[in-house]
Amino acid sequence: MSGPTVWAILAMALATYATRIAGFLVGHLLPASGPLRRALDALPVAVLTALIAPVVLSGRAEMAGAAVAAALSLRLPMLAALVGGIATVALMRALS
Repeated sequence: MSGPTVWAILAMALATYATRIAGFLVGHLLPASGPLRRALDALPVAVLTALIAPVVLSGRAEMAGAAVAAALSLRLPMLAALVGGIATVALMRALS
């Protein structure tokens, strides 16, 4: 690995560690109720939606895979639902 790559990896590791340790250091300062607490509780869902939505909306195979995974997740364990969605995307890409 080149020097800049190693520095980039170290910087990302430090940033990750800093965000994780910050939760321990300032977590007790956050409110237990109120509008800020509700906003913080909604944050993980918002971030996941922002990450997943562009991929799901990028093509028919991805939309079908997401639909299959969502439908399977109603009855099967999460791993089985993910495998079903991935298999759907792979099959649709292979057939197109």
